[in-house]
Amino acid sequence: YDRIVRGDTAGLQPRCVLNGGKAAPGYAMAKQIIKLINNVAAVINHDHRITPWLRVAFLPDYKVTSMEVIAPAADLSEQISTAGKEASGTGNMKFMMNGALTIGTLDGANIEILEAVGEDNFFLFGLRADEVKALRNQYRPQQYIDADPDLERVIALLESDHFSGLEPGLFRGLIDGLRRPHDPWVTLADFRSYVDAQARAERAWLDRDNWTRMSIRNCSASGTFSTDRTITEYNEDIWKLKSLTDPE
Repeated sequence: YDRIVRGDTAGLQPRCVLNGGKAAPGYAMAKQIIKLINNVAAVINHDHRITPWLRVAFLPDYKVTSMEVIAPAADLSEQISTAGKEASGTGNMKFMMNGALTIGTLDGANIEILEAVGEDNFFLFGLRADEVKALRNQYRPQQYIDADPDLERVIALLESDHFSGLEPGLFRGLIDGLRRPHDPWVTLADFRSYVDAQARAERAWLDRDNWTRMSIRNCSASGTFSTDRTITEYNEDIWKLKSLTDPE
């Protein structure tokens, strides 16, 4: 959004960014993130300068029946949880099975997807789990802000209440969380790597034949997530049940 407003559209490809998620009743920060997504969407979707390039939506009541429509239509699956949090689960598998390419960290099932399709068919970014662990005691968010003009503009835009409308300071808690040295997700440490990975995805999108080949490879490699394999491994490792044979 910031780049488009400034006229820096070189290399950008038109996108519709669809967000989905839920927040437990007591999870205030998650609710604030959802509120921010909707506020950002409202600003972007009502700005005629942005319309040719970007649309943003938050899907309410995200569930399996929604995925039946979303997954086949998605081109890029964003699985951006911090490595080591094990937050990337079955959703990324559904996207992969339907041919979406993944941009993600080495977290959860992302690791298995990357192993199945190879780095040439996956847009990897971010710190590894061991790097996240090593960084925690010396994480200084301001250092990342000072070193990256793009990130500095993003933080300034958030702090300016540009997306807060008639509710100044609405996202102060979220911003303070990003700036906090004890942020358990070390969010800002992955910002530049994420932006660079998005640029790689945009360049890859321009070669539609190769993108189609990458999509097919993701579909064909998704068999590793079949329920037959999963249930068999659960039984071998955990349940240790004896198989039932057909009496005939």
